[in-house]
Amino acid sequence: MTFNPDADISGNKTRRRGRTTAIAGGGAVGIVAILALLAGPLFGIDLSGLVGGLPGGEQQPAASDGGTLTECKTGEDANTNDDCRMAGAEVVLNDYWAQHVDGYVEPTMTVVDGQTPTQCGTASNAVGPFYCPPEQGVYIDPTFFQLMRQQFGASAEELAQLYIVGHEWGHHIQNITGTMDQYPTGGTGPESNGVRMELQADCYAGAWLGDVTELEDDNGNPYLEKPTEAQIRDALNAAFTVGDDHIQQQSGFVNPESFTHGTSEQRQAWFADGYKNGLGVCDTFSVPGDRL
Repeated sequence: MTFNPDADISGNKTRRRGRTTAIAGGGAVGIVAILALLAGPLFGIDLSGLVGGLPGGEQQPAASDGGTLTECKTGEDANTNDDCRMAGAEVVLNDYWAQHVDGYVEPTMTVVDGQTPTQCGTASNAVGPFYCPPEQGVYIDPTFFQLMRQQFGASAEELAQLYIVGHEWGHHIQNITGTMDQYPTGGTGPESNGVRMELQADCYAGAWLGDVTELEDDNGNPYLEKPTEAQIRDALNAAFTVGDDHIQQQSGFVNPESFTHGTSEQRQAWFADGYKNGLGVCDTFSVPGDRL
């Protein structure tokens, strides 16, 4: 799925924060580290000890605020630049969810340049994309997609990136609609609230991407073009990659009682169901455990 080159995304409020660093770990990042990066899209997982970054004993530089991404103005910008793709996704996601949630409150969207402090810990290129509930903020370092390509062999192209951003927005919807308060995520296991929370966010991402080609900017230009079958497969591959069983298989031992995000098959299935059938099928909390 690519943006319509003529789409207007100049109204984005995405900010850039942090300090410039190289991609964490460079060629030293192994497959297990990449899989762990993918494992924590709600709060993220601090892997600085595995993939580089500042040693724990050193004083971290103060975060810099690079302002909003004013250079991201059109769909063409979003098609050629990962930062602008994130800014474009913010515009379309806010448009979509404002139509589906009464009293919708926009989250903040931050593109991390190296690392920056948050109320949920340090956002950095050693942490995957995550949502921070106290701030109602989404944090994404686009070098994460480069790591996926370079170290994991994933394509991590347009639709896979939009799926990941849409998943984080799904957590914001759960936060502002009270789902997080109603279903605390402290436990683990295949039927836990944590798994149901993640699968619902996958479904929300699928529902958004299934409807998103109907959304238009103020000039009547569609924001996004209809996805190709290859792009859909790319998004499904990303969903497969973040399955608990797939991640744990890399260490040779799968323990369902420790699951927090759902299996690869579940994550693909809930994304696909949302994509095909819309938001009405995304109530993962009413589904019996054997049907998740």
